[in-house]
Amino acid sequence: MIKATCFTLAAAMSVTGAGAAMAQELCQGFGPQTPRDISKIEGSNARIFTLAPPSTDMNLCNIHTHTNAEHKGPGFSVFAGDGENGGYKCNETDSLTAAELAEPDHADGAFHGVKPGDTIEVHWVHSSCDVSPGEGLGSCLSDTCANPELRVETQVFLLVNDENAIDFRDFAYVGNMSGGLHQPRSLPSATGKPVVFAGSTTGPKYSQSVCSPLQVTWSVRPECAKLDINSLSEWASEDVVFNETHSHGVRQLVTAPELLSPIN
Repeated sequence: MIKATCFTLAAAMSVTGAGAAMAQELCQGFGPQTPRDISKIEGSNARIFTLAPPSTDMNLCNIHTHTNAEHKGPGFSVFAGDGENGGYKCNETDSLTAAELAEPDHADGAFHGVKPGDTIEVHWVHSSCDVSPGEGLGSCLSDTCANPELRVETQVFLLVNDENAIDFRDFAYVGNMSGGLHQPRSLPSATGKPVVFAGSTTGPKYSQSVCSPLQVTWSVRPECAKLDINSLSEWASEDVVFNETHSHGVRQLVTAPELLSPIN
């Protein structure tokens, strides 16, 4: 376990009307962090680790979603606010039709906390451990494999009420095996070449001051795609392996170069 410490990034600044001092503190001693703006390749984090193998050579161990994109990219650059309910929205959010934004017939479906017009970021987490898919990131390691290589395949979707949009079940697991490995049925392939980089785990409990110690290889597709919201609820009701019934909060964007790896 890496011990977290912090250092002062900026000198203390006076606050108007208060005269108080403020300083931004960054974690020290950790490897590169995630999420990031994938359009920017700069980073000066000195921790180097070997990128994980392709996801096709690893076991799928978890699928989950975040409401709004944790990353910022060419197709999802509309700021949605701070905190765990912030992040970024797909650029086409404000151009959806009334039909695409209509409430689904079964608004009380198996997947909660999202509606048409929302953006989600989906993570297909893969592990080098000999494990089976399951609930949470704990399913990606085991008693005999406590320090796995991890790779996260990532796609940002714009949810619409349209049965002609992408069906999430095309990317589900439902017991699929390939070459003796647990694999999703498929992964998105028409949203640009994935940006691959070294980073960490995400989620709202982490920030630039509270960093994740885990090393993760990320593969983030740069463009959004429209996803039928009805298929997301159908997936949640059918694929009970992951017990994913709602979308999770986001970790705010990591912008300090000291906490980012360079993208080659």
